[in-house]
Amino acid sequence: MTAISTAPEPTESAPEPLPPGYEITPGYRVIQHMRRGRELDTYDAWSEQRYCRCFIKSVRPDLAHHEGVRERLELEGRLLLSFTHPHIVRAYDLVAGEHGPVVVLETLSGATLSHLIETRTRRLTAAELAHLGQHLCSAMAYMHDRGYLHLDLNPGNIIADMGRARVIDLNFARQPGPSRGRAGTPCAMAPEQIRSGMLGPETDVWGIGLVLYGAATGIQPFDVGTSGEPTNFESVSSLQARCPQLTDPAPPIRTQRRLPKAMSTAIDACLRQDPQQRPAVAELAEALSAVADPVPTPWAES
Repeated sequence: MTAISTAPEPTESAPEPLPPGYEITPGYRVIQHMRRGRELDTYDAWSEQRYCRCFIKSVRPDLAHHEGVRERLELEGRLLLSFTHPHIVRAYDLVAGEHGPVVVLETLSGATLSHLIETRTRRLTAAELAHLGQHLCSAMAYMHDRGYLHLDLNPGNIIADMGRARVIDLNFARQPGPSRGRAGTPCAMAPEQIRSGMLGPETDVWGIGLVLYGAATGIQPFDVGTSGEPTNFESVSSLQARCPQLTDPAPPIRTQRRLPKAMSTAIDACLRQDPQQRPAVAELAEALSAVADPVPTPWAES
């Protein structure tokens, strides 16, 4: 899934990504360019201080002048440096680069949950789903206690790391309050995000529910086939065709997959259009604990 933001359109004549061997910032040399996104370049790099590979996020050269892009990446780096949680990716460094801030992260070797959903031959068991949900609830409760929301929870932003879910990409993280713009992944955004309404922990609960729905069924209920196209939206009306969650509820999960009633009820409740009708993170975690095995199995590798 590709996220959208209020950044300007990147230019077609953007400079080429940095080549292998280039010192992106002192002590970090490029091994290879990984991906060019709407706002950022990512690199596999070598840390001369830690004697290991690392993952680097840097501002696209053609957007180096855009203050919002730079501020979002710097905030992500500051948050990840201050966080210490087993289900959130760890940051090593936040340094100045040629085109703006450079965030240095640990390298995670697992696949994204979106890749696992698309390629694995069997769906997660109910117990495995419960443990995945518990990991996400734990990560979000930790962020919320520190005054921030993630706001872009989707299968592409979750890494399966030796049986643990690791949340990545805090590019849209912010404090609770009125939305300051429609930014996120279209088919994963909660209705209040799209409408520029009030954002709170319930917005991330929506994201957890949507992740569990997709992991259980292989279906993203609000993906109408255009969610991968990055777009700047000017009005709610321009979002209608791309974001059916504004008007249509998700089909009950038990119409797609048989699950224990407590689990299916909890996932459906996460996807209620009214944020106040969604469960709190702690309530969701408690509902999932009734299904989880006492000794968890690695949900991604089994």
